[in-house]
Amino acid sequence: RDPYAHRRRPVLINNWEATYFDFTTDTLVTIAKEAANLGIELFVMDDGWFGERNHDDRGLGDWWVNKTKLPGGLEDLVFRIHKTGMTFGIWIEPECINEDSCLYQEHPDWVLSVPGRNPVRARNQLVLDFSRKDVVDYIFEKICAVLDQGKIEYIKWDMNRCMSEVYSRAGRPEEQGMVFHRYILGVYSLYEKLIRRYPHILLESCASGGARFDPGMMYYAPQCWTSDDTDAVERLKIQYGTSMVYPLSSMGAHVSAVPNHQVLRTTPIETRANVACFGTFGYELDLNQLMEEELEKVRRQIAFMKENRDLIQFGTFYRLISPFEGRGNVTAWMVVSGDRKRALVGYYRILEPVNEGYRKIRLAGLEEGIRYHVSIQGGGYHGGFKEIDVYGDELMNFGLIVSDSSSGDNKEKYDGTNGDYQSRIYMLEA
Repeated sequence: RDPYAHRRRPVLINNWEATYFDFTTDTLVTIAKEAANLGIELFVMDDGWFGERNHDDRGLGDWWVNKTKLPGGLEDLVFRIHKTGMTFGIWIEPECINEDSCLYQEHPDWVLSVPGRNPVRARNQLVLDFSRKDVVDYIFEKICAVLDQGKIEYIKWDMNRCMSEVYSRAGRPEEQGMVFHRYILGVYSLYEKLIRRYPHILLESCASGGARFDPGMMYYAPQCWTSDDTDAVERLKIQYGTSMVYPLSSMGAHVSAVPNHQVLRTTPIETRANVACFGTFGYELDLNQLMEEELEKVRRQIAFMKENRDLIQFGTFYRLISPFEGRGNVTAWMVVSGDRKRALVGYYRILEPVNEGYRKIRLAGLEEGIRYHVSIQGGGYHGGFKEIDVYGDELMNFGLIVSDSSSGDNKEKYDGTNGDYQSRIYMLEA
């Protein structure tokens, strides 16, 4: 229902893996200026901007601006971000709370917990009782007081833990079996209130603790943060599996720092982008730490996404080779325009094979009688691939040869295509 449901999604930068909780207004603006220079459109301030939130065991639930980090308040930060030419977004996790917070000290009965039992903590958090209207109304009031401080165009709504001890202190014993259902109705009511008051905001929900990638949430939030696991190799399975039910325009997907903060794997920035661009696309790293060569690659990646995002986010998606089948070393997918005159093919190889024969992938969704010009994103020499003109029926029945002519014993030099964690995007134009 959100206006963004059929609108292109902005390319964003999120400061989480760049700064975690350690930032100030100046820190964020420095990242934002570099991002704007590269063509990024939306800056998102993640966790740590509120209360006494300097680490993850304190401050959650205290939804007011931390003036030590943001001495000029949110108004100053939003003004300075807008001055770079970008829009501004903010992170919230309204359903959870730390025990070390003002809100918990005032209302310990507002959490889901069983009297007389020690609560289970996950990520140092407990879950607020959203089956209670007074709790939802309080959170709405506090969030609105923040959002009214400046023009905010995007909200990343996190839910970082599973629900446990689902017992409402306000409910009678015979009502406890209804708390799960009433809780979700409370979540929906908060979404509803926010959408009515701020209809211009793009809402992104979270697929993490609450398993929230469902049609109920998407009625309010047209996209979802697919996973905190941002590793490009892991993301092949995450995004491929999600695509069984949901469109690419709903999948939050970012290029993150390396070594990856979840699995410690180092993948090329090209492969990280080639995976993430089949989604809403953004970055989650400190651009000021990149070398000039990497920044130029980022600039080209953003330009490519802007040029092709209508096709990617609203074209027809086809799964070609599953990462769940066989050894899972190769994944391939593609997206085709409505008139079948343009297509992009994503091809991903995790580990370098030795002396492998020719590999081809059969494409889908093309027009049999159309002759397509096939090139590789970025152009130039890439694994020996030469641009070709070939008909749709050949590409769908015989296939597109994707093997490296320089692989195996014939490999004479490193050309940027050999080695592990490689990928390509093939571009097809009628």
